[in-house]
Amino acid sequence: MTGRTHKRLFAIGITIALLAATAWGEERTWTDDSDAFTLVAELVEVRGDEVVLRRQDGKQITVPLAKLSKKDLLFLVHRKEGDSSEAEKPFNGRPPGKPELVDTIKKLMTREQVALGGPIVNTIDMVLVPIPPGEFMMGSPKSEADRYDDETQHLVRITKPFYLSANEVTQVQYEQVVDKNPSYFSALGKGKDRVSGDTSQLPVEQVNWHEAVAFCGKLSEREGVEYRLPTEAEWEYACRAGTTTTYSFGNNVSQLGEYAWYDANIESRETTHPVGEKLPNAWGLFDMHGNVYEWCQDLYGPYESLQVVSDPTGPASSGARVLRGGAFVIRPKSVRAAYRTYYRPGDRNHNIGFRLARTYPLSP
Repeated sequence: MTGRTHKRLFAIGITIALLAATAWGEERTWTDDSDAFTLVAELVEVRGDEVVLRRQDGKQITVPLAKLSKKDLLFLVHRKEGDSSEAEKPFNGRPPGKPELVDTIKKLMTREQVALGGPIVNTIDMVLVPIPPGEFMMGSPKSEADRYDDETQHLVRITKPFYLSANEVTQVQYEQVVDKNPSYFSALGKGKDRVSGDTSQLPVEQVNWHEAVAFCGKLSEREGVEYRLPTEAEWEYACRAGTTTTYSFGNNVSQLGEYAWYDANIESRETTHPVGEKLPNAWGLFDMHGNVYEWCQDLYGPYESLQVVSDPTGPASSGARVLRGGAFVIRPKSVRAAYRTYYRPGDRNHNIGFRLARTYPLSP
């Protein structure tokens, strides 16, 4: 992008920002990779290595894909080429089907993930994403707004790769393994008046920690591989996907609605939502912020060591188990990547679900 074009687009962004109250089709804000310009425009098509956008004045412009921000590129991954209809839900209001989801994740995978192989699909149509080993700063810095005292930041090493399900376990997946659906927001649940149509792709909830572990055990027996809940460290590592910011996409809370169902979503209607309707993080994982809380393997307690630790599994004793990720009824500060909370393992709630980890088959 030339300096002249850059300045022109920046000026257009300022002009359009002043006209933001003007009703004009379906649009979104586009930015470049350094946030030097913003442009409110409608997507027309992706043409080769360029994206065609329609401004408010009806004129079309082309912008090189290489100049777009990561958020815009993630958005485009979810768009069918040539489809100019716009929606905040990247799959046009529908959760992605299995082939579409696998293809999307392949496009997002890092070199480290590719080296582990592609995403895999198990016997209950659950897509699992390879997570490479690495290290990260677990917890939050003292400068992070709305942080809690139990988020003391420390360096953690994840020494082994593992798989993590791209989505939270759905009602249909849970029922295939357990032969029952305990969910409040289901066709037969107490919250059925809040949902309509097919509820099979809603995350399963009203599952306590023991039941989540039992689900993992039954699926492990069926497939002959180890399924389990992720450790708290694995969960945060996967959620952050290489970032150090408040959320997996950055620090700007105004963008949270593109990635999460939380209490400020007008569409939330006090209910859960089909998995995968929002944007994924950089490693191809959906709903790591919001929708339902997710059980982790660990007992809850203060971080045991603030030195460098490898593959931590939590305290040896406690009366509660860790929950991560926040939920559809939760405020932005409680869907942060570092946010921790807990429930007793026998408790259940209509905003608590889980996702699965699966052991990666390392060579002997």
